[in-house]
Amino acid sequence: MDTQTRHALKGDKFAQATKTSVSWLSGHRSGVMRWAISAAVVLVLGIGALIFWSVRSAAANSALGAALDTYSAPLAEPGAPAQPGIYATASERAKAANQQFVAVAKQYGWLSAGTKAHYFAGVTYEDLGQNDQAEAELKIAAGSWNHNLANLAKLALAGLYHQMGRDAQAIDLYNALAAKPSETVSAGVAQLNLADLYAATGKKDQARTLWAKVKDADKDGAAGSIAAQKLAAGQ
Repeated sequence: MDTQTRHALKGDKFAQATKTSVSWLSGHRSGVMRWAISAAVVLVLGIGALIFWSVRSAAANSALGAALDTYSAPLAEPGAPAQPGIYATASERAKAANQQFVAVAKQYGWLSAGTKAHYFAGVTYEDLGQNDQAEAELKIAAGSWNHNLANLAKLALAGLYHQMGRDAQAIDLYNALAAKPSETVSAGVAQLNLADLYAATGKKDQARTLWAKVKDADKDGAAGSIAAQKLAAGQ
């Protein structure tokens, strides 16, 4: 078969395939159009959702940042005249920050900044002595998918339970944190807090056992140093 013949056959096959495709499209024109429109709508909705999420995330982060600024605002010197942005007492500052954190949590609870706001709302409620509200907010943060934030909330919740005389729940949380530590709450930190609870409730032997364990496990770290100091002090 010569070259000219081969080219002619290829051309015929291409023409036939093209004719078949055009014929199929003609017969399914309405279905193709519906598919194209649906794909375009999905694309537009996806882009819109991404833009909406980005805008809301920026707003949430800004609101959380403002609340954190309030929580870290300076306190007035005794006898000093009132000034904007400076609070007379830590309680007054915590109250102002709490209102902001609660607002951020309510408005943006489905975003990362909103979950963090639940944590800080719980901490500030605890500062204000409103333990029931503190527990509710910290429980929400403790259920976060963010392991670092969840562990911080569990640590705060354990401390709150101890204050409320619910030591059994506090001990369970400390043990859970030690079993599944994170960057924010190491096993040593959880065990130090648990040892302090034991010491405060008269369980000196259990406290010393834990301090010794932390000291051996974290010889060059901060937790190990604290544990060694506790043991040396004979607590």
